[in-house]
Amino acid sequence: MSKKKDHSPPRDGLKILFADDESALQELMSLELPQMGHQVTVCPDGLTAAAAIEKNSYDCVLVDLDMPGMNGIEVLTLAREQMPDCEGIVMTGKSSLETAIAALRQGAFDYLTKPCKLVELDAVLSRVAEKRRLINQCRAANHRLHRLEGAAKLVGDASSMDRVRTLIAKVAPTNSTVLVLGETGCGKELVARAVHDQSDRRNEPFVAVNCGALPEHLIESELFGHRKGAFTGADEHRVGLFEVANGGTLFLDEIGELPKAMQAKLLRVLESGEIRRVGDNESFRIDLRVVCATHRNLPEMVQEGEFREDLMFRINTFEIAIPPLRTRTGDIETLARHLYCRFRPGANVQDDLFTPEAIEALQQHVWPGNVRELANVVEHATILCDHPPITPDHLPQQFNNRQLRPQLRAFGPSTLRELELKAIEEALERHGGNKTNAAEELGVSVKTLYNKLNQQASKAS
Repeated sequence: MSKKKDHSPPRDGLKILFADDESALQELMSLELPQMGHQVTVCPDGLTAAAAIEKNSYDCVLVDLDMPGMNGIEVLTLAREQMPDCEGIVMTGKSSLETAIAALRQGAFDYLTKPCKLVELDAVLSRVAEKRRLINQCRAANHRLHRLEGAAKLVGDASSMDRVRTLIAKVAPTNSTVLVLGETGCGKELVARAVHDQSDRRNEPFVAVNCGALPEHLIESELFGHRKGAFTGADEHRVGLFEVANGGTLFLDEIGELPKAMQAKLLRVLESGEIRRVGDNESFRIDLRVVCATHRNLPEMVQEGEFREDLMFRINTFEIAIPPLRTRTGDIETLARHLYCRFRPGANVQDDLFTPEAIEALQQHVWPGNVRELANVVEHATILCDHPPITPDHLPQQFNNRQLRPQLRAFGPSTLRELELKAIEEALERHGGNKTNAAEELGVSVKTLYNKLNQQASKAS
């Protein structure tokens, strides 16, 4: 029995290595396994299978127990050494309990007797695919827990935020690639999560990765995975984030920070729907939705030769721009109350959490760090305030200078670059010059922080 092949890549398709010395079975599996939605490499014996394992990674190894040169148990053992996530299924014409037990003790996922029915094989492979899907969901959940900054809820009644919500509702049901634009700290990941949560992929993994925070020499391995021994330090098989997100959504934050070499590889993946683990010779298909985000001006980067024009067009199928917080001061009180309840669970959102003077002080600030900066300010105030309401005295020191806003309007920064520099200087001052901590507070990579400081130094000289 076989499944009808469709034109879209299967979410649960497996990369399978099949090894058997019977030519009739080789031909059968080369035809039937792709019809079931899987990618297959067929080998005539155990030694050929071992050579294939040395060159590529597989999700499942389907082997005959009795083969010349190297038997199925030895092939399975080698596969598990090279690829701990790989599942093994053994086939044999000897339907003895002892053989089955020996195979299972060696780590086989299941055991089939020959001749096996295709419907039985299909059922076993479906269970392998389901196991891998659940493992990837767990990995994605763990990955998301480390990055979680609150629920995927867009707070605010400004008309500009209503437009953002409308755009999300329009694009979410599609599979289009989305580009989220906005200044640092304005909530780009929340928008990406909202797109995922409103799509038909909502029950599949959502994986977020900050491209600017990845070490340049490990970006390819982090995104696409690697096989054991692929490079110095690759001591074990690693599943890449593209594979972890298979079936769901991959959010590539700060896409503008990707090196040019990785931009070309990302473009190839987006166009082909296939990835290749570092150290592998063969690619395999994936099915996921990609959402990208950046605070940088991509057209300007293209003109300066820092970003590929073809990649910019590829990721910008549908654009969502998030307004900065300074343009929607009417939302500040709502946001502040929402953040207070996040930092103090169980608080009654209906209570008077902030005095009018505190709200006025918050509304007079220009918020170069946007909602992330507001979250830091509210957390600071929540720590100092044992019981609401929060007053200006609970806010950071700079909010106690009531002349700050008029001075800022008259003499302070007027461009986005100047606002960014001011935010960086204030963050560095708060952290005693520690650039790593300052970058973390601002929500940018240390590399981005250094770049902005160097740009300012070059301009000054």
